[in-house]
Amino acid sequence: MDVFFILLCAVQFEKGIGQKEIKEQLIQMVQHNRLSHALLFLGKEGAGALSLAMASAQYIVCEKVNGKATHSQEPSLFGAPEPSQEPATIFSDSCGVCSACVKASQLIHPDIHFSYPVIPRKSGDKPISTDYIAEWRSFITEHPYGNIFDWLQFIGAENKQGNITSEECNDITRKISLKSFESEYKILIIWMPEYLTKNGNKLLKLIEEPPPNTLFLLVAENEDLILPTILSRTQLIKIPLLSNLEVESALAQRMSVPIEKAQQIAALSEGNYREALQLLEQVEDDWQATLREWLNFISKRNLSGQVKWIEEMNKQGREKQKQFLKYFTHLLEQAIRLSVVDEKMAHTLSIADNEKDFALRLNKLCSIHQQEAIVHELDKASYYIERNANGKMLFHALSIKLYHIITNNSLILTH
Repeated sequence: MDVFFILLCAVQFEKGIGQKEIKEQLIQMVQHNRLSHALLFLGKEGAGALSLAMASAQYIVCEKVNGKATHSQEPSLFGAPEPSQEPATIFSDSCGVCSACVKASQLIHPDIHFSYPVIPRKSGDKPISTDYIAEWRSFITEHPYGNIFDWLQFIGAENKQGNITSEECNDITRKISLKSFESEYKILIIWMPEYLTKNGNKLLKLIEEPPPNTLFLLVAENEDLILPTILSRTQLIKIPLLSNLEVESALAQRMSVPIEKAQQIAALSEGNYREALQLLEQVEDDWQATLREWLNFISKRNLSGQVKWIEEMNKQGREKQKQFLKYFTHLLEQAIRLSVVDEKMAHTLSIADNEKDFALRLNKLCSIHQQEAIVHELDKASYYIERNANGKMLFHALSIKLYHIITNNSLILTH
């Protein structure tokens, strides 16, 4: 297994990517006893909301953080030691080595429970999350920034719809009613509460008036899909998208991605680390060469070349088609940035050298207004691809539109 994934499974704040301010906020909330009994970690896909919730849970149960990391419990031959006069230490993270941390990192701590969408294994089944706990541990280890689609595919859902079932809500009530085993707190992490639907009403009273020392950590992507009655009972923690620099650093340091490629992927992923990892899987795809070929065919009016190019692009599938269009848009944005700064200041822009060269060629090919028109067409094309437009027809139409946009300047993008 990749060392990168093993590191991320060790759910400490320092193992997650970026989000420095949110991490500090959560630590302060714990240290100053300002934790609500129900927190909602709300962040877009790939922002790391689940990792933050899991790191918070580990921080709360950590024996060193909560002062339970003691030496031998045997009575001293010389009596109890004098109480320490030193001020309490504020730990910036869980220790990662105490018994509680080890169990939390392996997702086997008896006081940290998980709830997530599941599917029936066979007709008539009434599944609960515990039925899939082995798969869940493997999934979090291998896909710590995965989304609901990744999870459902991981458990072989195919076309089945995931759900947090009525039976699951009953099981949550049962678990929360038990006394904690080892920690001061019982913690329930509910991933994707958007899938609770009307079943979530069973949990309203429990979330509003939980047993003592019980914490609910809800992790969601879409606030609009959460039951309003549940939403109103939680304290909102908004998780921002990652910055390009945070994604770039993670790719370079954890995945040993060359810096230029890391910069390119970070710019395309737009703060979504899951998307960055997916783009990394297609790292061998040379979108720049593909784009250069396409623009040359268009500007030369090489219709047979265009037809062959479109045939090849159509074979790529929707996801790669969208990635290609996103990359083209990214290069156009870089070109516009270069065109609006003084030539002497161009070196101050954070643009990879190979992209800078291509962007400068785009500036010779067409004006800012033409580039903006192309971006508009690319956005429309991406929209239609998401809605299952015919790939051949779409790229034929797009080629014609690009020809008319750049027809005033047919400079060829040669090597």
